Amino acid sequence: MGRCYSDCVPIRYPPLAMNLPDLWLISDERIDAQLPHALARLPRGSGFIFRHYRLPPARRRARFEQLARIARKHGHLVVLSGTPREARRWRAAGAYGAPQRLAGGPTGLRLATVHSLRELAQANRTRADAVLLSPVFPTRSHPGAPHLGLVRFRLMAARSCMPVIALGGMNAYRARSARIRKWAAIQGLAKSPTKSFPIHS
Repeated sequence: MGRCYSDCVPIRYPPLAMNLPDLWLISDERIDAQLPHALARLPRGSGFIFRHYRLPPARRRARFEQLARIARKHGHLVVLSGTPREARRWRAAGAYGAPQRLAGGPTGLRLATVHSLRELAQANRTRADAVLLSPVFPTRSHPGAPHLGLVRFRLMAARSCMPVIALGGMNAYRARSARIRKWAAIQGLAKSPTKSFPIHS
């Protein structure tokens, strides 16, 4: 990904980080009913990030178990939005969240959310295994919010010490047109028939 930013250190790649999925579905309560079908449609070996922030703890854990079972049945990698310790307790493959939230804890896959150069520097220092850089395009999740655009996205991605996963307004057409290999989406994957056309050209 080009030259690293802000005092990079050697990254401790666990086995999973060496072969990260290209395609990631991110959960959201608004599309909860569509998630089982979406997980079944994703290409085998994709990634699934479980969020569902607004559910009470017991219901959140129960829904995680239900969706994780479906995801694993189809060969997908399951990551929990939370700390590495929570991910270990929930038997997830890794943790997803802000860089500072991923520091410390047991070894496992760590996917950092990044929206700025400051957060990217934190992710580099935290030695995350990958970053989800967003929002690349305008997104329905945050209507009217500023977005990076392709030029700024590429400039920031070049400063990352680890693989970059594009997030925000992403879909298969945009990924193919922009030659972005690794990308993630919420509604863009929950509603799109990903098996009806190639993810990449």
